[in-house]
Amino acid sequence: MPHYIKMGNVPHKRHTQFRQENGELYYEQVMGTKGFSGIQSLIYHINPPTRVKEARKIKDIQYEFEEKDALKHRHFLTWNTEPGGDFLEARKILLANDDLAIGVARPTQPMSYYYRNGECDEMLFVHEGKGKIESIFGEISFYPGDYVIIPMGTTYRVVLDTHEARFLVVESNSAIVSPKRYRNEHGQLLEHSPYCERDFRTPERLEPKDEKGKFEVRVRAQGMLTSYLFDFHPLDAVGWDGYLFPYAFSIHDFEPITGRVHQPPPVHQTFEAHNYVICSFVPRLYDYHPEAIPAPYVHSNVESDEVLYYADGDFMSRRGIEEGSITLHPSGLPHGPHPGKMEESIGKKETKELAVMIDTFRPLRVVKQAHHYEDASYMSSWFEE
Repeated sequence: MPHYIKMGNVPHKRHTQFRQENGELYYEQVMGTKGFSGIQSLIYHINPPTRVKEARKIKDIQYEFEEKDALKHRHFLTWNTEPGGDFLEARKILLANDDLAIGVARPTQPMSYYYRNGECDEMLFVHEGKGKIESIFGEISFYPGDYVIIPMGTTYRVVLDTHEARFLVVESNSAIVSPKRYRNEHGQLLEHSPYCERDFRTPERLEPKDEKGKFEVRVRAQGMLTSYLFDFHPLDAVGWDGYLFPYAFSIHDFEPITGRVHQPPPVHQTFEAHNYVICSFVPRLYDYHPEAIPAPYVHSNVESDEVLYYADGDFMSRRGIEEGSITLHPSGLPHGPHPGKMEESIGKKETKELAVMIDTFRPLRVVKQAHHYEDASYMSSWFEE
């Protein structure tokens, strides 16, 4: 949630002399987006971040997509995704287009290196597990239900406090921000928004690491993953200030918007980016018109693909869905409640479902590895049993 933050020690005036106790200058770094016209932060390092001992290409980053076939609704059962590896190694991308990639991860191992995505902002939705993000901006603790937004170019690693964890991961080619309609002309969240600034958690602690040794940072940029070795600890910032930094927001702090009759999906919107939105379905009271049908009406995604990640609870409009399920309802095809679910919802007072929805405004492609988790019968699930 972009707003001004200052952590640690910074000079009174930017771009001026700022010296260490030994008389040497700290190294000022401008980290920003969209050249010098987007949001940015100024970071002050003990060591020059440009000093690299060794660079080695690890691999190209490419997704192997399936061949185009008949358009249909898809269902992927990711609960039994193989656990293992560190946070980056465990990442499995299932859906992607030119705007974003969507995947899951079940890491069990610590990261022995740091990571920097130089191509994408990242959103981590924490389904299970606890831990912290260690970054150049400081530490952020995370818990089940958290969205963690990590800006492009942030050096970080994931440290687990639990044996393993489960994440929904979005790699975004544009910034992930709050919807414009929730903000006034100054960027402040308005009274009708489903959350406010105090719901967002910014970095909690900044502890500069003044250490020498051998440290690795793996950087994704230009379609490659490259290993860079430094002779100093990469998290050596003594202070920073600005509008660009990672933050966390709990889905449990999203306040649902309800009405007398069923409300459309935009009331659940939580974030927006270029060509897609992210929504949160949380426990809420049902519609209170005396003849309301709480289950959603059939609707057509004429201009968008709809992805739902089911996290917890009773999914009132679906059958055959479980925790970790991912459904893809592509543009051009109508979809809606399964048979019997509309009638079944009448008279009920509330739902206790928890899910993340991603609507993309350009078609998604299915990565071949998603076939390992696919429920091939999903397209026919709207027939009466």
